[in-house]
Amino acid sequence: MADYYEILGVDKNATTDEIKSAFRKKARTLHPDVNKAPDAEEKFKELGKAYETLADDNKRATYDRYGEDGLKNAGFDTNGPFAGGFGDLNDIFNSFFGGFGGFGFGGGQDPNAPTHGDDLRYDVEITFEEAAFGTTKEIVFEHLETCRECGGTGAEKGSKPEVCPTCHGQGQVQTVARTPLGSFTQISTCPDCHGKGTKISKPCKACKGYGKIEKEKKIEVKIPAGVDNMSKMRVSGEGDAGSNGGPAGDLFVVIHVKPSEYFTRDNIDVYTKLDISPAQAVLGDEITVKTLDGEQKIQIHAGIQNGNTIRIKNAGIPIISRPSQKGDQIIVVSIKIPKQINEEEKSLYRKLYEIDKGKKPSESILSKVKGVFQ
Repeated sequence: MADYYEILGVDKNATTDEIKSAFRKKARTLHPDVNKAPDAEEKFKELGKAYETLADDNKRATYDRYGEDGLKNAGFDTNGPFAGGFGDLNDIFNSFFGGFGGFGFGGGQDPNAPTHGDDLRYDVEITFEEAAFGTTKEIVFEHLETCRECGGTGAEKGSKPEVCPTCHGQGQVQTVARTPLGSFTQISTCPDCHGKGTKISKPCKACKGYGKIEKEKKIEVKIPAGVDNMSKMRVSGEGDAGSNGGPAGDLFVVIHVKPSEYFTRDNIDVYTKLDISPAQAVLGDEITVKTLDGEQKIQIHAGIQNGNTIRIKNAGIPIISRPSQKGDQIIVVSIKIPKQINEEEKSLYRKLYEIDKGKKPSESILSKVKGVFQ
């Protein structure tokens, strides 16, 4: 398959607005209702798939780094919103252009055709460590389910919706305006059925004729190791119920990671700060530091400078698509000068000062310091 950026005709630094604009332009010319070429539908599907990936910051970052295989390995649905067929892809087009009827491409969508349910969002907060290692969260949310009493028709048991006599089930009405420049046909929503194409004379008592009921639902969501702040997870089919037998929408879980008091994250690497004394900086030392995997001993080499870093390999954040591979922990050294010292310490520092003032160019201050402290 061609590169997603090439399909949309944008460069890799394109903004979300530029990607959306490119999709608008190409969708107008590639839609099979307009383009009668044999491969128009396939190209239109590829276009929608590219847009659905690059318009999502999380998917785009994974695609940029690992390609389409990386999206699959990371658990993303690589079929995007098009797994249900071409009709689902029309939903994206309609979200931009409001349906083809407004452009003169046909009579619009069948008001009784299956309609995809709305997607929902749920925000969940996790700790820094949970983001690093993964976790399972139980969430409770409300969504619309198909009414069991009427089966989603909205009509009371024993009755059924009737075809609207005004629009004859089309959901739209046409009016013709005659002007000196000619006749113009205007298509508008049916004022009688409000675009549904049907009317209900006996509404269902349970759902009040809506066909759906709001219900509370509890599910467990598995959050993979390596997620970052504002990562989004799609839980298929847990959104609002569709209409006329259409599929349910999806639930998007947005991850909020609480900051750590000790670790700072940069992509898959973690940073920590280490305070050491001047003596440790000059002489070197072996100390124990905290890592995500527990405590670990590290060696501070003699003569280390303020701001120098020590790297612990594979002690960082796992890569979502390859959990066995991790980033590193980078320790930034900070040499702390004591604000209060006792008389003995003052004496030692004075001796160091005198040695430093009188040293010869060939002499090593390191050897002198070692002599003082020993």
